[in-house]
Amino acid sequence: QVCVVETESHKVVVRMNDKDTFSSFVKEKWCIEQAAAVGIPGPEVLSIGIVDETAYMIQTFIHGDNGLDSTVPKSEVWRQLGEYAKLIHSIQVKGFGGNLIDPVHGEFQSPSHAGSDGSWHGYVQYNINSLTEHDRLIKLGVITQMESQRVRKLFENLKKETFRFGLNHGDISLKNTMVNQANQVILLDWGNAEVSVVPHVAVTQLMQYQILGLEEGPNIEEFKAFLDGYGIREQELDDMRHLLLLRAFDNLRWAIDQSPDLIEPYAAFAKQVVDMILD
Repeated sequence: QVCVVETESHKVVVRMNDKDTFSSFVKEKWCIEQAAAVGIPGPEVLSIGIVDETAYMIQTFIHGDNGLDSTVPKSEVWRQLGEYAKLIHSIQVKGFGGNLIDPVHGEFQSPSHAGSDGSWHGYVQYNINSLTEHDRLIKLGVITQMESQRVRKLFENLKKETFRFGLNHGDISLKNTMVNQANQVILLDWGNAEVSVVPHVAVTQLMQYQILGLEEGPNIEEFKAFLDGYGIREQELDDMRHLLLLRAFDNLRWAIDQSPDLIEPYAAFAKQVVDMILD
């Protein structure tokens, strides 16, 4: 539930969910404050808490147009988002994953599960170990037995690389922005924030939007504007695509285990990424 609450002198946004999601509000508040400290405009979090069975977050109301509706050229919005992504990646964090376990030290964690200890190397190794001859991805038509061997080599190479880890917003998109009267882009919704490989994860998320043809994602020109704002050269994108494949496979395996209704769309996307990378 998201409500706008207005009094004579104030206008605020109240977000509510069941109490189990309170940790997500703690994470969002922390991320918004850290982002503000490095110069990224966003709402101010006035309060978070739990009342009865409901977790809540109260934020200042942001005036302006949603990024999808703004008359400011979209490429200019994306250029600003590229600048913001670079600033976000400079925030001091520790660990790997989407759960903020220590706000004082900015430490994040990924929950462990069968086959992975929750670390980056555990995450990669789990996806390598899953590439067997009885792999469900082969039965789903995502990869052939021969392609599975090629993917294994790509993932083995990822294990050998030295990556930089940083904070990621997790859903940089037009729908999560407001543009005010000064044409300043304001970034919203840190619910998907995570510590992972930078800048790869932010860039591959935009690649995913492009492949899926989502309106909130960038077109080719806007994607270039984002890269330009961040300072990434197009030659650097090849290595990042291998990470896109890893995430596509990992998300599909999650759907197979936890959310059967998502298997079909996740498998279709993973197949598109396979065709793009292994061609």
